[in-house]
Amino acid sequence: MTGQSRSRGGAEPRGAGRQCRSQRPRPAYPEGRAGSGRGSLPGRRAFSLLLLNLEEYYFEQHRANHILHKGSHHERKIRGSLKICSKSVIFEPDVISQPIIKIPLRDCITIGKHGENGANRHFTKAKSGGISLIFSQVYFIKEHNVVAPYKIERGKMEYVFELDVPGKVEDVVETLLQLHRASCLDKLGDQTAMITAILQSRLARTSFDKNRFQNISERLHMECKAEMVTPLVTNPGHVCITDTNLYFQPLNGYPKPVVQITLQDVRRIYKRRHGLMPLGLEVFCTEDDLCSDIYLKFYEPQDRDDLYFYIATYLEHHVAEHTAESYMLQWQRGHLSNYQYLLHLNNLADRSCNDLSQYPVFPWIIHDYSSSELDLSNPGTFRDLSKPVGALNQERLERLLTRYQEMPEPKFMYGSHYSSPGYVLFYLVRIAPEHMLCLQNGRFDNADRMFNSIAETWKNCLDGATDFKELIPEFYGDDVSFLVNSLKLDLGKRQGGQMVDDVELPPWASSPEDFLQKSKDALESNYVSEHLHEWIDLIFGYKQKGSDAVGAHNVLQYIICVLSQSIQDPDEKVAMLTQILEFGQTPKQLFVTPHPRRITPKFKSLSQTSSYNASTADSPVSPGEESFEDLTEESKTLEIFLICVLLIIKLDSTLKMFSKESKMLQRSISFSNMALSSCLLLPGDATVISSSWDNNVYFYSIAFGRRQDTLMGHDDAVSKICWHDNRLYSASWDATVKVWSGVPAEMPGTKRHHFDLLAELEHDVSVDTISLNAASTLLVSGTKEGTVNIWDLTTATLMHQIPCHSGIVCDTAFSPDSRHVLSTGADGCLNVIDVQTGMLISSMTSDEPQRCFVWDGNSVLSGSQSGELLIWDLLGAKISERIQGHTGAVTCIWMNEQCSSIITGGEDRQIIFWKLQY
Repeated sequence: MTGQSRSRGGAEPRGAGRQCRSQRPRPAYPEGRAGSGRGSLPGRRAFSLLLLNLEEYYFEQHRANHILHKGSHHERKIRGSLKICSKSVIFEPDVISQPIIKIPLRDCITIGKHGENGANRHFTKAKSGGISLIFSQVYFIKEHNVVAPYKIERGKMEYVFELDVPGKVEDVVETLLQLHRASCLDKLGDQTAMITAILQSRLARTSFDKNRFQNISERLHMECKAEMVTPLVTNPGHVCITDTNLYFQPLNGYPKPVVQITLQDVRRIYKRRHGLMPLGLEVFCTEDDLCSDIYLKFYEPQDRDDLYFYIATYLEHHVAEHTAESYMLQWQRGHLSNYQYLLHLNNLADRSCNDLSQYPVFPWIIHDYSSSELDLSNPGTFRDLSKPVGALNQERLERLLTRYQEMPEPKFMYGSHYSSPGYVLFYLVRIAPEHMLCLQNGRFDNADRMFNSIAETWKNCLDGATDFKELIPEFYGDDVSFLVNSLKLDLGKRQGGQMVDDVELPPWASSPEDFLQKSKDALESNYVSEHLHEWIDLIFGYKQKGSDAVGAHNVLQYIICVLSQSIQDPDEKVAMLTQILEFGQTPKQLFVTPHPRRITPKFKSLSQTSSYNASTADSPVSPGEESFEDLTEESKTLEIFLICVLLIIKLDSTLKMFSKESKMLQRSISFSNMALSSCLLLPGDATVISSSWDNNVYFYSIAFGRRQDTLMGHDDAVSKICWHDNRLYSASWDATVKVWSGVPAEMPGTKRHHFDLLAELEHDVSVDTISLNAASTLLVSGTKEGTVNIWDLTTATLMHQIPCHSGIVCDTAFSPDSRHVLSTGADGCLNVIDVQTGMLISSMTSDEPQRCFVWDGNSVLSGSQSGELLIWDLLGAKISERIQGHTGAVTCIWMNEQCSSIITGGEDRQIIFWKLQY
């Protein structure tokens, strides 16, 4: 699915802009480079939604003339567009040498038809489309199309705008008067409520223009109101989804009449918090970019959920929301770089480059910005990742703790956040100057407080009384633009007299490119790999909240973490949203227990004299003849061996099929970019079912050589599946086991299965394994917290819950007579439980985790973490034999019904055939 060039279906206006994989996400900043003047953007359209205030809407525009010196011999007309916004009137001249004019409605004294009052009354006889605005303050913006601080003119003055269509004057004046009344209300909550009512009225009077459909045969599925979100901007309009396309039509037709995304191009969709409310939805047409194709904010959570469900159900190749745990496992084993893992965690924690209050956050890594050489082998080069930035300076921390102790509840140690819109634009001002001007009411920051030097910024983060900011992904990317003043912006003069220009680099960096490369090397260094989990605990993990946050000196201001659903007062809610924009938001918590350290697996090659090499993709498999001669006649009923690679041998995680007759790899199938967790062959040997960490269960037709169906039945990774008598049992990390009635296809490969959910067995935590008894009347499940659960499937009720492992339960099974359950775990224990009473009747231990096992009711053969096979004597309660099998962990074991032949698979990519000798 990756690596293919696809049409974006017109989905051009993204908040962050499409970036190639080697580039880093950033806000939608002007792409133009320096022209003839400082900060000029030649050839680019001057107007932008960034000229509006925060939380302001652009409603409509009218072609008009700005009339200067109306009625005098010096009368002059400036041609342009008059834009009606919820808090201002903006006039954009056609000639870019003229400045854009912005008149705040709250500063207007009189709004009316020109000539209705006073000295201008004699003009009423002329049928002109004149609108008169008398006001006390006006802004002049982007004169000569130069990005610069806004110029302000104060004093009572009158501007006249003559519309091309005189008949619209009365409606425009009435709209302006209504918006003016809203702007003049005393309370912010009342202002917001009135403007929202005006907006909703406009949306209710319009609908999506069906003439914008790409094809006349498209069938409408749903339509609702929403806003398209880009950095610092929300643009209202209508969302429409058909059987083939997702559309967004802005109410104002800006920046284009419609945004269209083809559903078959969609690869990922994510539910988002927006303003701490569950209203956001972000759509990606790529597998792993952080930059999305569209970010939508809905007015009702149900509309968001309905659209999400429809897209997820529609997409056969849909890549579902990955879990933090699945990415963690990939990172632990070296399949994701530190950079990639942090991007994924940011994504899962609702950090988006379309929302500057939730922009992706990355850590300061390097402590040394003064040496001429950067020594990545010296631990002293690096920042202490176990502490938040505010705790890195002990002297400052003590002052903060003293204040904390004296503070009334709710207490906090840090009044400012480590990530906020202001901090993001502090770093990105050279490439996103208009965003900075929008955030700061038309001004750049003081020149001495700008991002002038890497070393100065780091020093201020260590010593400053209120500066605790972390970094952004750009510091570990490839694009040096944010370090270089390529636009030749006039960012001011510092106290020493020097102009703010390019960012000053540390001595060990010879160029911006060299700085980024060495920063990337530092991020991927051994030291950081060994300690990154400590920083993750602070930002995304268990030290984010509660007593663990207090102990880690990681307590942020309460408003940064509060849920806005709990605030009912409109004034308080507006104040809270304003504070979020100023201070930022804490990421969604992803982990509630300590994050494990990274481990680097070291695979070694094995001789293939008695095994398959499961990593071989196309070449014939050539095991020694003796390995097949060891197999008994009974085992020949299994014509195709199925191996699920449980621990990500490859990033594309494949299902491999081997023929016993030809002794060759027959097929290698990849369903998604996530690992397969289990697989089984349906009766009739025509269909293979595989479960995956991407939340799905896949049905593959052996005869037709293609995917037959996909069941999207869970909200997290599917960990294990079982099948009996046309019923599918699926366990998931979403803390459920689901029982499905699966009606098989009449003709394999041509007709889909039909599934009905019969029962849902709810657990408290992730379920990692399940097993059925022989009659499929009982089910045993094992959880990540070490609990074994025994369920009665006839009534879908829990019979027993036994906490018998200190870590994850790796495997479970019933004895052939269904009287006992056996479980193995990461704690190395092998436990026997009585089914009738739920009593733990036997527990044996080994010195390492036992990943999987098979048993005949008396003896047990288990596969261990080291690759050994252990034979357990249950009656004697001891390990009777150890057999060296694999050089990596044994991940799966299969045994034929006669208990005479065994096949094992392991992390060393080997499949080994065994014959049991009694």
